[in-house]
Amino acid sequence: MTARRVLRWVLLTAATVLFLYPFVWLLSASLKPGGQVFDNALLPHTWAWGNYADIWRAAPVAAWLLNSVAVSLAAAVTVTLTSSLVAFGFAYFRFPGRNALFGLVLATMMLPGAVTMIPVYLIWNSAGLAHTQVPLWAGNLFGSAFYIFLLRQFFLGLPREVFEAARVDGASHWTLFWRIAVPLCRPALIVSFVFELKASWSDLLKPLIYLRDPALYTLPRGLKALSDQFGQAGEQRWEIVLAGSVLTTVPLLIVFFLAQRYFLAGITTDNRRG
Repeated sequence: MTARRVLRWVLLTAATVLFLYPFVWLLSASLKPGGQVFDNALLPHTWAWGNYADIWRAAPVAAWLLNSVAVSLAAAVTVTLTSSLVAFGFAYFRFPGRNALFGLVLATMMLPGAVTMIPVYLIWNSAGLAHTQVPLWAGNLFGSAFYIFLLRQFFLGLPREVFEAARVDGASHWTLFWRIAVPLCRPALIVSFVFELKASWSDLLKPLIYLRDPALYTLPRGLKALSDQFGQAGEQRWEIVLAGSVLTTVPLLIVFFLAQRYFLAGITTDNRRG
């Protein structure tokens, strides 16, 4: 038993080191002078803390950070709210064709994003919003098939007798959702929120398509602009780009550690019900 425990800890430690190494390398490279970025040393021979000051001087990083925060929060809040409403409807109400309609919702997950990219762009362009930040989050007002599926499984696990008793006491359908279902499924809602926050924060494709004004750039879009500027053959300053990558990664790590307890609870609860 002891040997198995030691082997398990060795494997877990090896996996942890394997997953942490890319971030450690990124952090180390962002603190190296330009000529040492791609050497084999894990720790810098010379600590170049000025790289982070240089990136703040080279680009409006503060504005990009605020844009990313605003867009990511808007995307996460809207998709969590709308998906939970739809999921609760599929879980609570009994109506003809419910399963077929739910299957149709799930079928939208089979569509690659590239298939709908041009039609969606034309819709936003016809609305006069193609070059604003609105398309980066407003599509979530219609929910997401993945989060609807995830949340529906949690809502189905709630005792129906609780809702029936509340209906007898005169509770409305909104009260059933907001006062009963939402508090009981808080871990699942936090999982959906964190997933979407991460996806929106690190998204590069949509900002590349819709954003033209540098003042509206999110961090990934701004980092791409920095990469184009400092990654060219005549002006290679990869330490600046890597410092920007660290600034993009750290907020997600903070969010995960703050929501870790609820996040892991939501994942483990979902696995038990699956």
